[in-house]
Amino acid sequence: MTIAFVGLGIMGSPMAANLVAAGHAVTGYDVSAERVDELVARGGKGASSVAEAVTGAAVVITMLPDSPQVEQVAPDVVEHASPGLLYLDMSTIRPETSRWVAGLAAARGVRALDAPVSGGERGAIDGTLSIMVGGAAEDVEAARPVLGALGTTIVHVGPAGAGQTVKAANQLVVGGIYGLVAEAIVLLEASGVDPVAGLDVLAGGLAGSRVLDLKRHTMIRRQFAPGFRIDLHHKDMGIAIAAAREAGVSLPLTGQVAQLVAAARAQGHGSLDHSALLKVIERLNS
Repeated sequence: MTIAFVGLGIMGSPMAANLVAAGHAVTGYDVSAERVDELVARGGKGASSVAEAVTGAAVVITMLPDSPQVEQVAPDVVEHASPGLLYLDMSTIRPETSRWVAGLAAARGVRALDAPVSGGERGAIDGTLSIMVGGAAEDVEAARPVLGALGTTIVHVGPAGAGQTVKAANQLVVGGIYGLVAEAIVLLEASGVDPVAGLDVLAGGLAGSRVLDLKRHTMIRRQFAPGFRIDLHHKDMGIAIAAAREAGVSLPLTGQVAQLVAAARAQGHGSLDHSALLKVIERLNS
């Protein structure tokens, strides 16, 4: 397929490269010309604007930092869309923004899906992302050949905006696990127990998780190179809190995790990986 990819950051760049590797004709646009050049070096094409990327494409994918960026780009996408264009917004944004995008698209004959992802930079590189999709069932089926190059778990979770609600649930769980793994490391070290051995045991039992599988050793070594930045997780926790308010439910643990993430950002760790919640727990105990 002819695909326009808008947003070539930590996640978007390897995702676009995987689409190229799968045989799709991918034209990329990003505010960073260097990122566009990287896609061209991998076999894609570059564009100097959203309009240029979208014109003539059968599929458009946006992978942007937050709702304001999506709100800025979406009108350009639908204005320059070919008839029947499939528009996949894979950003993590507010559910109401996804519903707004779906309405904007439908008015111009564009098929829109919200399709946020989980799996971090590693999942984006390996093409093993988990993708939660909101929108019409027939449009989800039409998108599967594209999504299959990006992820291994692709689930239609409901109408427009539902994908973002599921992503909010994902982020509150991931944040909570990071916080608890951080507390486990602090407890083990303060007790004189080897944290490597301790977390290896935990990873093989009921406490096992993808977080432990992928991040326990780098957390113990205090290596926090960003696969997913604290700044972005702070934004996502805000989405989760807002979604809970809209649904009229109380999520007390989510509120506590949101405060820990906010503390990490306030302490200057916003550019670090979200596993840097360990630094907050350590500071509480210093």
